Amino acid sequence: MKDDVVAKVRAIAERVGASEGIEIVDVELLGGGRSRVLRIYIDKPGGVTHGDCELVSQDVGTILDVEDVMPGGRYTLEVSSPGLERKLTKPADFERFLGQKARIVLKSPVENQRRWEGILTGFAEGVITLEPSSGKVLCIGLDQVEKANLKFDW
Repeated sequence: MKDDVVAKVRAIAERVGASEGIEIVDVELLGGGRSRVLRIYIDKPGGVTHGDCELVSQDVGTILDVEDVMPGGRYTLEVSSPGLERKLTKPADFERFLGQKARIVLKSPVENQRRWEGILTGFAEGVITLEPSSGKVLCIGLDQVEKANLKFDW
């Protein structure tokens, strides 16, 4: 049931975002009972503004309430940018962030290692090319990725 709600919210948010050039990065439904939190992460070229978050929050919130998408009534809606270390989940994410540093956790080890960090140097036909160190290249199938996100050096 939770997955169905998240899918419905994602579809609504994508309709709202599309008209403004806003990408829906992720939708999460956390907690239970009276302490549920519905979190929507948005992004767009050039970055997300407070106004973008406000627009998506108001428009999506109104539709959710009118269409009674959130069973059980009470919930908190949060809309924000995905942050500097955003998740990478779709092929388009890996293509968009070529040349950037990423952290990838694999489902099973490659060279006795599940966690890799490096520069995204390519993505084609479902294969990520990562350069963990100068001259070393690692090719990883997208289906082997458990979790991936951008890595920001503080």
